Amino acid sequence: MAKREKKPVHKVVMTEGKREIIKTLLSEYDIQSAQDIQEALKDLLGGTIKEMMEAEMEAHLGYEKSERSDNDDYRNGYKSKTVKSSIGEVELEVPQDRKSTFEPQVVKKGQKDISDIDHKIISMYAKGMTTRQISDTIEDIYGFDVSEGFISDVTDKIVPQIEEWQNRPLDDVYPVIYIDAIHYSVRDNGVIVKKAAYVILGLTCDGRKEVLSLAIGKNESAKFWLNALNELKNRGVQDIMIICADGLTGIKEAIYAAFPKTDYQRCMVHMVRNTLKYVASKDMKSFATDLKTIYNAASEGEGLKARDRVVEKWSAKYPNSMKRWIENWDVVVPIFKFSKDIRKIIYTTNAIESLNSSYRKLNRQRSVFPSDQALLKALYLTTFEATKKWTQPIHNWGQAYGEMCIMYEGRLPD
Repeated sequence: MAKREKKPVHKVVMTEGKREIIKTLLSEYDIQSAQDIQEALKDLLGGTIKEMMEAEMEAHLGYEKSERSDNDDYRNGYKSKTVKSSIGEVELEVPQDRKSTFEPQVVKKGQKDISDIDHKIISMYAKGMTTRQISDTIEDIYGFDVSEGFISDVTDKIVPQIEEWQNRPLDDVYPVIYIDAIHYSVRDNGVIVKKAAYVILGLTCDGRKEVLSLAIGKNESAKFWLNALNELKNRGVQDIMIICADGLTGIKEAIYAAFPKTDYQRCMVHMVRNTLKYVASKDMKSFATDLKTIYNAASEGEGLKARDRVVEKWSAKYPNSMKRWIENWDVVVPIFKFSKDIRKIIYTTNAIESLNSSYRKLNRQRSVFPSDQALLKALYLTTFEATKKWTQPIHNWGQAYGEMCIMYEGRLPD
């Protein structure tokens, strides 16, 4: 078991200058407790910012506070302003000029927060925390209260980014696209309902993963999927070699309508999982081994023979277990024309499963989302965080892509 990496500890290095500052601080503020220290730091922070703004004012007017000038603009007192900081609320005295042309930079006009709190709120939201949890956390850490409405307003700032991201242009060709769904509880008109978040993940021609689209819906249908695939076409996608998905309602018909030359491949991982739902734990390992003989077969003919053997062996004990393999054989067979390298890319869903694990954390963090938009914001932020690590092509992509160029001659760029 790997040892947990220890976080570096900040070591305080004392100097003579620091000791003198601390002595002055203790004397000036009569510090008796940790709370007194925090209040002293607030006062010092306010004073420091004021001095910095005084320097900015001098640069703006062109003369120091104690000097005389013929400038028709001059200092005009101070205006109080309260800002939120990492050590609590701080009262500032902002210098003013007669013409109101002074624009401070250290704390800008209209800026109410100097603790970078927006980024922290969005980061917590991305981890699936509710607005109430975020509000409580900020109060615990920073010592000031922020309303749940304020937090919603902050996270709403990313809504235009989501819309821009959802409508961005896409590549004209994708060798492989995966479609999957994760279910969440969402409040809809006062009623909690189960809704699916559909993620469409593409593998680019250089082997990199890219989330193409996120959508939230209640009912799957051929019309729903046709709209989703046509949206990809409207954003520039002209061709897809393989679409790998579970047995989503209407997906097969939609694929053949939107991309008639595309191979639709049922996801082997989901096929195996759904089959083993019917199987007792004592038979699960043996049954899973038998299923492997189907999708690891050298050809479609060998795969069909393996399927029939599994049906004959297990159907008496588990009558419904192999029903999917028989009824959906037409969307299982595309896999047999590929080598093991491409098969591994297609039927091991590592590309999308790692992303799904991030999405599932949202379910563990909060049981119900207040709206579709709240769920979409959380999904987008989670996607953004997860995809930061996607900097390299997937393993063995060069060999797999070369084979696909031959298999789909003239459809993939060399």
